[in-house]
Amino acid sequence: MIDIWIPITIFAALFQSWRTALQQRLRGRMSVNAVGFVRYVYAVPVGLVLFWVLHSISGTAMPVPNLRFLADCIIGGFLQIIGTSLLIMAFGFRNFAVGTAYAKTEAVQGAIMAWIILGEALSPIALVGIGIGVVGVLTLSLGGRGLKANELLRATFQPAALCGLGTGLCFAFTAIFIKDGNRALGDIGGGDLGIITKAVFALVVTNVLQTLMQGLWIMWREPPQLRLAFTTWRSSMWVGALSACGSAAWFSAFALAPVALVRALGQIEMVFTLGFSRFYLKEKLRRADILGLVLVVGGVGLVLLGR
Repeated sequence: MIDIWIPITIFAALFQSWRTALQQRLRGRMSVNAVGFVRYVYAVPVGLVLFWVLHSISGTAMPVPNLRFLADCIIGGFLQIIGTSLLIMAFGFRNFAVGTAYAKTEAVQGAIMAWIILGEALSPIALVGIGIGVVGVLTLSLGGRGLKANELLRATFQPAALCGLGTGLCFAFTAIFIKDGNRALGDIGGGDLGIITKAVFALVVTNVLQTLMQGLWIMWREPPQLRLAFTTWRSSMWVGALSACGSAAWFSAFALAPVALVRALGQIEMVFTLGFSRFYLKEKLRRADILGLVLVVGGVGLVLLGR
């Protein structure tokens, strides 16, 4: 029997890839902060509906927030905002490929942080799978750009690389804080469905806090962009809806399985991204793309085998 966190993670990766594609369209009309803001503000009502449905079906007790839970949501939500900003900053530097590639080390950083903080140990096979998957993601990120392994190492201390590493670290810590927040809510019954209900509750609270944090920042620094975020609601709401569905899946997977395994399986997002590129944008596949695809799929297979 397949563990429920596996299809949930795959759906999370699919929704994230889809949402990113829609966000790219908005970037031509809005600032970086405004594009991030619509992701959170329009996700709140969708998240509330998801929570209401899950709570009604599961028949669980209502989650009761406490200080530890709220602190986890605040810190995790803030780190997600910072990580997203660092990733966009990496694109602004000369060697954006290096920044993108180093951001994809999130799975490795997540495995290390989860082991240190949460005590989540992985089997040797799963660790090998994570390593192969990361190599595959790096190959996809750098394919066709002429960067060899020694060049990538020499570029480690460039601003783009540092921003990329910072992105991966922020996202790794975000997952850990979100998982701890789910635990802080205690047992509300309902088995796995109850855990998922708590995860979606944590998502709603986190999205509300992120809306306040980024909304106040835009109100102070970019008032016209705040108005634009609401006047473009017909296109922006789809970004929020996909973000809510994707984040609900990520939060649920983090609550159900070790963070490192979820992040490692989540690398399959690159496969979906490649699919959008080939069949939607009609772009041709390069040899590096095919090699990277094989490595990612092979790494994911080993992770699942060694879970």
